[in-house]
Amino acid sequence: MTPATPKPSHPGEPSSPPAGTGSQEPRSQPADSQEPGSQLAGAVRIPLPAQPERTRPRRMRAARRRDRRVYLLSHPLLFALLAATRHRPSTRLGRTVLTHSRTAFVDGLTRVPLNRTAEGTTGGAAGTLTGGSLLFDQEGDAHRTTRRSLADHLSADGVSRLRPIWLAVLNQHLTPLSTGGTVDLVSLSADLAGTTAAALLNLDVPGPLLATAARTAAAAAARDHLPGLRRPGAHKAAHRAAANLTTLIISTRTELTAEPGESEGDGAGEDGLAAMLAVAAVNTTVAALPRAVAWCADAGLWSYAESHPEALTAELLRVTAPTPLLPRVAAADGEVAGCPVRVGDRLILVARHAVDAHRRDPSPEDPAPPQVAQLVFGAGTHACPGARLARQQIQDVLAALAKFRPVVVSARVDRHSALPGWSSLIVKPGQ
Repeated sequence: MTPATPKPSHPGEPSSPPAGTGSQEPRSQPADSQEPGSQLAGAVRIPLPAQPERTRPRRMRAARRRDRRVYLLSHPLLFALLAATRHRPSTRLGRTVLTHSRTAFVDGLTRVPLNRTAEGTTGGAAGTLTGGSLLFDQEGDAHRTTRRSLADHLSADGVSRLRPIWLAVLNQHLTPLSTGGTVDLVSLSADLAGTTAAALLNLDVPGPLLATAARTAAAAAARDHLPGLRRPGAHKAAHRAAANLTTLIISTRTELTAEPGESEGDGAGEDGLAAMLAVAAVNTTVAALPRAVAWCADAGLWSYAESHPEALTAELLRVTAPTPLLPRVAAADGEVAGCPVRVGDRLILVARHAVDAHRRDPSPEDPAPPQVAQLVFGAGTHACPGARLARQQIQDVLAALAKFRPVVVSARVDRHSALPGWSSLIVKPGQ
């Protein structure tokens, strides 16, 4: 008698393992092969004693259901469209090309010439913040010079110098858990990210204040530039929010970074780049960190924060994909996964699908290959230089929380943020 093939719980979601198993079946195991934990005696299947962690498949499904809410409630129409087209590597809808497969995603970032400042792209939104002098989307000598300078600050030594700063913030926020109290992971993440960004940029400003300005600027720029219907006054609101952030940076800078002989325009450009860095650091952290904690709590993954910390962090970043899609515009003809792209076409590069976040659960014991997990930070010469910092911060937060085995008390989706995430995520110590 052959064990029954499990029925998928939802299109695009992983299938539930057969009852009696402790975890999902290995991907290489055929659906009709013998289950672990059983033996055949003639036509009768005799189950062996139950394995531990029998509730993990159910808890994984609960974790995935909660995490999907950040997409379904913040951008329901956009993500319904992505879900409907994700079964093909790439799909053309008029002058828009949606890329879903790993190959198509990498092609879109590395093989198609891109107009990095076009209206309706991430670069276009960045231009609002920087006055046209971009950070991650620059080209040529300016791009290389900026990235070399930033790489020094975000190197292993640079991250080590910043680490005591965010650990102090983390310890302060987690104090209530020691007495059975609650903690809001969104407030913690904003303070941690803002304080770290302030130290990185030599700003004498409270972390929460910088984080609020950076999140407001990013949300306004996204509403003005990224795909979707625009609200009246969105353009003015974006420029006003960007100006407020830049003014905060200028007024709180603790040391001058301009070299003698630089023009005032150069200084203004540097202030814009600082605003761009603050926006990137704060918004990705506030999006990723609470979602990672929710996954850990709902799926019961806290033990891995102690036994497999690096693998757990990489897998949680993969399934949360903090920047789930990248809007771009083609600057010349090209091709993504066999789909022709014409100059002026809009590309929607779906990082979430490229790393299988929508169908493969986090597995610290069997993580995705590093070259796949890295795609949540981009690919090629424009990959995010803050990857090391992001990984270390999340790893430290998970390690500090693990001893409390926290559970989620309440979670509310942020419907206005630039990136899908929570506006509050309250946790308390577990039993």
